[in-house]
Amino acid sequence: MKKKNLMAFLTVLVLSSSMLLTACSKSSTEESSAAPADATSTPEATAQFKFGETPVTFSFYGNYDWYTQAPWGADPGTKWIQDNKKVTVTAIQAGSAPEVKLNAMIATNDLPDVIWGERDANVEKLRAADKLVALDSYVDKYPNLKKWAGDATLNMLKASDGHLYVFPNWYANSPRGNGGYMVNSKIYKDLGSPKLETFDDLYTYLKDVKVKYPDVVPLETSIGAQGLYEFYSGFAEDHPVQFVTQQAVPEGDQLKSIFVDPVFKESLVYASKLFREKLVTQDALTQKIEQVREKITTGKVAVAAAFNVTDLGARGTVALKSKDSEAGYTMIWPIQKGGLDKNKIYATQYDTLGWNVNMITTSAKDPEGIFAYLDWLTGPEGQRVGFWGPPGMYWDGYDDADAPNFTEKYASDKEGLGKLMSTMDSFNWAGNTTFIDTAKATHELSLPTDKQEWATVAQSTVAWKTSYNITQFSNLDPLPTSDEGVIAQRVNDIFTRVFSKAVFAKSDDEVTALLEQANKDATKAGYDKLLEYKTAKWQENIKKVAAN
Repeated sequence: MKKKNLMAFLTVLVLSSSMLLTACSKSSTEESSAAPADATSTPEATAQFKFGETPVTFSFYGNYDWYTQAPWGADPGTKWIQDNKKVTVTAIQAGSAPEVKLNAMIATNDLPDVIWGERDANVEKLRAADKLVALDSYVDKYPNLKKWAGDATLNMLKASDGHLYVFPNWYANSPRGNGGYMVNSKIYKDLGSPKLETFDDLYTYLKDVKVKYPDVVPLETSIGAQGLYEFYSGFAEDHPVQFVTQQAVPEGDQLKSIFVDPVFKESLVYASKLFREKLVTQDALTQKIEQVREKITTGKVAVAAAFNVTDLGARGTVALKSKDSEAGYTMIWPIQKGGLDKNKIYATQYDTLGWNVNMITTSAKDPEGIFAYLDWLTGPEGQRVGFWGPPGMYWDGYDDADAPNFTEKYASDKEGLGKLMSTMDSFNWAGNTTFIDTAKATHELSLPTDKQEWATVAQSTVAWKTSYNITQFSNLDPLPTSDEGVIAQRVNDIFTRVFSKAVFAKSDDEVTALLEQANKDATKAGYDKLLEYKTAKWQENIKKVAAN
């Protein structure tokens, strides 16, 4: 469903099993000749507008080079929406240079009705240029976004002027995530199913694997050495990997240097030790995802740690069980240093703000109709259609929680279902993570054990229970062209170098020396100024979250 930036992806993302992957609202309105609305206030509502009866037509631009919108109405899902909700969407494709195209549209004042893209500097650029419609009054008029996203999330999404200009996609109001640890079930059983709770336990187990299974990778860390980052969350309570990726660690009401953080040092020393003893993937920093999946699906991995381990586990289990019903992977509770509260160890994370956003521009003739559609789409009916297709095919009716009642075809036609869901995913611009994941989990856990989807079970039994809410740390990065942005790039370069060198270090003392030098270099680069900036943004976020 979702595609994300590294951490979001890495932590959701994992969302999904897709794997990522992993993944509407009300709409409508007929075109009017009214002038574009003032960006600083929500336009007057059209008295006779009624979603589902008044036709709504709008143009849509996805600001991604990988995104190509299929023709509206050419599939069963959008055809049903067109026929039953009177909504028609025309695509404006981004092509291979989306930022260039977007800037050209801004410069010529030839904007689409809706821009779908990252929650980045473009949002503020468009808002400052009075090109976006404020959505505040629509949020109060239409029920779903406010109900499912909640006031805290909407407050966090507001611009500096106090107005809301974005409609979030794949937001969540409860713990979600896909990161953590899993074990190869057959190898684990063959080695006596030993206790795997602490890093000492893990070290002993990996050494046994290396001896008894020389052709197997003891610990797979996935792309970008994700598994080595995962260690950080286990060396202290309430320490998500987010602290490492944002290169700023909370200490009281301040954010401090990652290079002097004792938890980071301890985790990096442990990672370097495993690497030296060849207990982890030796190409952890350079391998591609295809290489990782090949090892996982052929059973050549004993333990895996990754930001999207549920996707890897699902792929691997399906592949291995096709040849051996006893094979597969099992997700385990996060590893920790020992002596800590296991319920305060968070191997994955989520933020309530979601993946990306929809922006209704002042070019839209019927902004209320567009918002009404998005609000319907993000609600239960919209999500049932937007995720599983129209009623009567793979679902028919719904239960007391508005979750779909799946038909026999849902189980018997997995190929057809997969194709339809893949198509609908590209139109589900107001994804409601909590609704979809809860509906999936409820259904899967009602099935016999051998029929349950691996990823859904892993998420509901482990991943979501060990996921940390990092919403308060959202949007801490400065604009790249600002003084702080330039410093951030320098500090990130220093971090990248020291992390790589530390992994390859010949001793624990070398790791310590590398971190000490990195902190000196970062300080010279202006790290203190960057930390002051991030601290101020963090404190602003805390106030927003509290202002419900």
